[in-house]
Amino acid sequence: MDVLRPPVININGRIYRRNIVKEEHYEEEDFSYMGPSESKDLAEGESCDSHFIEQTDKGYHCAIDVPSVLYKYIIGKKGETRRRLEFDTKTSISIPKPGIEGQIVITGAQKAAVSSAVTRVEVLVESFRKKQPFTHFLSFPLNDSKVQDGFQTFKDEVLRQFSQDHGVEESIFQNPVKLHLTIGTLALLNDTEVRKACEHLQECQTFVRDIAEGKPLPLEVTGIEYMNDDPAMVDVLYAKVNVIDGTDRLQMIADRMVEYFVSVGLMAREWDRVKLHGTVMNTLFRKDSTDLGGAGKQTTSEREAFDARNILKKFGNYRFGEFELNTVQLSQRYSTDCTGYYSSAGSISFS
Repeated sequence: MDVLRPPVININGRIYRRNIVKEEHYEEEDFSYMGPSESKDLAEGESCDSHFIEQTDKGYHCAIDVPSVLYKYIIGKKGETRRRLEFDTKTSISIPKPGIEGQIVITGAQKAAVSSAVTRVEVLVESFRKKQPFTHFLSFPLNDSKVQDGFQTFKDEVLRQFSQDHGVEESIFQNPVKLHLTIGTLALLNDTEVRKACEHLQECQTFVRDIAEGKPLPLEVTGIEYMNDDPAMVDVLYAKVNVIDGTDRLQMIADRMVEYFVSVGLMAREWDRVKLHGTVMNTLFRKDSTDLGGAGKQTTSEREAFDARNILKKFGNYRFGEFELNTVQLSQRYSTDCTGYYSSAGSISFS
């Protein structure tokens, strides 16, 4: 690590230096507060802006909502992290049993000590939250029946004409009932966080309807493109989606929603603009031919690319179909509802 430029993390507008200590099962991260120009010891006490610290007969205490899947990072290996936090801040940290949703309660004789412990727990939670896989995503469904029919024709023709091209086989095609555009991904770690995400989604309703002018958006799904630089070694082939009237209203809705969800802390910004793409072929879908059960799928590190040159030449301007989009959904990853699409935790409409 460069001691002059240590890795830092931003929590509620404050900057913390991150010191990584490798352990057997995961990397435990210790943090020290860094002010604008100098490092300070958290044990000295920092104000706690995001949580209420209550005075009691025996001192002070503060309750923090933390998803149960993150408890282990605050406890640490054999309880070492919690003991160090308690020793450094002169506080007591009570954590619910594993798997039980609840609050972490921090108590201490001094308000500054409790504030310091709260800040350090927040930093640990934020750091390890970023390492959790996403559980939900905001989506524009593309599974209109006309688009599904167009996709099925595309699939049948590609397999009929180009199944001899390297890597082209049936399992890498998207399920037609799950065709969609991803707006952004979220890691929602318990029911409370899912409910909060649904509430924030409803708060997007006004500006979404304003952009859509209170009507469904007429879309055309036409043309295909690939993600990487070499059409002979493609992992993702996607359909392009545009508003029929030529406006960029779909892009505006996606960008505004990401901006809003980033502002409330539920989404991380990856790009300046959302790259709207309807995946039609993806090598992550590929089933492992060595798996006798037929259910195995490849990981990112071992995925086998396919040669898309002939597909692009033949179907570069292929028309999948037109339809009217009228909804944004908070979709649950690895799920299926009664229609075959992803299960929805919440939705808003354009009209």
